[in-house]
Amino acid sequence: MKKKTKKQKRIDTDEYFLKIASVIAERSTCRRHHIGAVAVRDKHILATGYNGAPSGQKDCLELGCLRDELNIPSGERHEICRAIHAEQNVIIQASLHGVSLEGSTIYATYTPCILCAKMLVNAKIKRYVSFGQYNSATSYDSFLSLKGFAGLFEEAGIKVDIKKRPSSRISYLE
Repeated sequence: MKKKTKKQKRIDTDEYFLKIASVIAERSTCRRHHIGAVAVRDKHILATGYNGAPSGQKDCLELGCLRDELNIPSGERHEICRAIHAEQNVIIQASLHGVSLEGSTIYATYTPCILCAKMLVNAKIKRYVSFGQYNSATSYDSFLSLKGFAGLFEEAGIKVDIKKRPSSRISYLE
């Protein structure tokens, strides 16, 4: 007698890379948000990044968070932070390895702040995929566009897709 097996569903590419971004976020040293990002072109990973202190420097897990001590809301006064954002680290890592991000898709656990959005526009990405919304509703965002990063991306022709948070469950064929 033939045993019936449950048909396995293969996750789609967006869910796959969002799960990878989630694992990358686990390296974050930020006390507020663990954010991960992965740059992909033609289904191949180009670079990854997470938010944390500059390489070789003491991080917020060790030193504490100055933004928390000063009660600075999320999305404001980015200059009072040791961390480099995940998207910034993706751009830096690609640059260090001589990889262009032009035409790539960025998968990230949160939408970008306006500073990262401007950098990604200049990196000439074509798409941004996320499942989390970053608190970037600052007056500076309003100054640039009523839609913040999304307005900037729209003007640059960058497609934005906000997806459902992927399952943290890893499925295996056994």
